[in-house]
Amino acid sequence: MSTVSDPALPVPKRELAGHVAIVTGANHGIGAATAHLLASAGADVLITFLRIDEPADPVLPDDYHRHRVADADAVLTAIEPLAGRAVAVEADLTDERVVARLFDEAEARLGPVDILVNNASGWFADTFTPSTTDRIGRRLEPVSPATIDRNLGVDARGGALMIAELARRHIARDSSWGRIVGLTSGGPGGFAEEVSYGAAKAALENYTMAAATELAPFGITANIVYPPVTDTGWVTEQVRTMVAASTDHVHVATPDEVAEVIVWLCSDAARLVTGNVIHMR
Repeated sequence: MSTVSDPALPVPKRELAGHVAIVTGANHGIGAATAHLLASAGADVLITFLRIDEPADPVLPDDYHRHRVADADAVLTAIEPLAGRAVAVEADLTDERVVARLFDEAEARLGPVDILVNNASGWFADTFTPSTTDRIGRRLEPVSPATIDRNLGVDARGGALMIAELARRHIARDSSWGRIVGLTSGGPGGFAEEVSYGAAKAALENYTMAAATELAPFGITANIVYPPVTDTGWVTEQVRTMVAASTDHVHVATPDEVAEVIVWLCSDAARLVTGNVIHMR
């Protein structure tokens, strides 16, 4: 796990003290960096994770598989000396019963949740073509009920249910401050070779934009961050070469760099920023 030492978008050290966040998919990568930076800013954080123990893809670095099968212990250890507290819960967001339990756990151990970062992904590459590998050699599966359900079940359905639960509890306790941030990829033109993942992210974008409109009267902002290619363990030299030659991509980001933008959106400095898809390049 990486740690943020000198964020480009600084959030004052204890600005988020008294706030409680849920960050999904936070045992590594962008989620872990976000949880760390939120805790650095004083927020208490419930981390969700799900260990994915699937055969390693031989074209990807070994670190990628290790990250996906890891629990959140290393993230919790890194957060221990910081201003905010952290707890971790393993959770399968395709199970609708899990959502309320996550909020119950956060409230019991940390307090009412007013920050939600929908970072978890059921990412699984699928295609409408007969191809068995994608442009960088990763395994591809044909679109099927299983690939659709896995991607949409976490990114779209799970993300929407997390938003709904935050909103329900927020309104019930008459709160006036809240933040929702989602992560996306792909776009309105589709996501070739990751077609169900792209569709799931498009749905999460739409749910989040609807939340920005509907929940604004209750003091909740809702935004989407579209990161650049981000090295969460899967980036190879071939990927770096592809980015360098691309007109669509500019940087290979670190998880910390993406986390800086997410946490800034959770700060008071971003109180008037809502209903946006923020593209990082």
